[in-house]
Amino acid sequence: MLTERSLFPSASTVGLVDEIWRYPVKSMQGELLEHAPITERGLLGDRAFVLFDRESGTVATTKHPRQWGALLGCSARFVVSPQPGGGLPPIVITLPDGTSVRSDDADVHVRLSALFGREVALVTSIDEQPMREADRTPEGASDGTATIRREPFARRAPEGTFFDYGPLLMLSNGTLAAFQREHPSGSFDARRFRPNLLIDVGARSDCVEHRWVGQTLLVGETRMRVIDPCPRCVVTTLAQGDLPRDLGILRAVTAQNPVMSATQSPGSLVSAVAGVYVAALGSGVLRRGDPITLLP
Repeated sequence: MLTERSLFPSASTVGLVDEIWRYPVKSMQGELLEHAPITERGLLGDRAFVLFDRESGTVATTKHPRQWGALLGCSARFVVSPQPGGGLPPIVITLPDGTSVRSDDADVHVRLSALFGREVALVTSIDEQPMREADRTPEGASDGTATIRREPFARRAPEGTFFDYGPLLMLSNGTLAAFQREHPSGSFDARRFRPNLLIDVGARSDCVEHRWVGQTLLVGETRMRVIDPCPRCVVTTLAQGDLPRDLGILRAVTAQNPVMSATQSPGSLVSAVAGVYVAALGSGVLRRGDPITLLP
């Protein structure tokens, strides 16, 4: 029987799927999976929920860490895994104090509002164009004031989703090794970078996936297009779980070579890149250990 790989005998295997991460609530810690359904809209259930801030009318994200830093102290998981063609199952959110609340609990909005000190609602859709607030304070600003901007979500995200840009984020262990070499005392755990797919490229210590922008991969049996590099911000430096706050993380990322955009701004260089945005070209199931093939 013909397979995708047999159709491309000159294609090369460039890595394996090492970890699969799904984040049921935007900006909260996610869940590590053995396998997950995937569509052109990303991993099923990824960023399905957000906290909506009723005061500002924006989606809560850690891009405004002074306001929403506590999001990273929460983790979320589905009660049962979402399935194609089915409804969205409830989720369980574990709060920073170790207690938990379900999305279908009557007091879920009250408890989350108490945590953040402002009225929020856990939702899966918003009637208007989703907006967020982001801290764009210039690095080295010394007057103590913050530059907070109100921004729309990026255009490449599928309609009705809450992705910052593309529907999938891929990061290699080679990129993490390159950052580690730049900042030896830093803790370059993949959780800082919130990938959907952490890929194993062996003993490499370079940002190999940055060279795949604009190309097509076969991940398991699902074709994917690498659409653009992923620029990074202060979120990578924030404390979460057992990872400490570390401003050296972003400096190490910035020290790498800029990467050329292929989709958003073709031909322009993007700095402070860690990983790449990927779009699935069909539906399937991703599994840990799936081979990743770079198609000619």
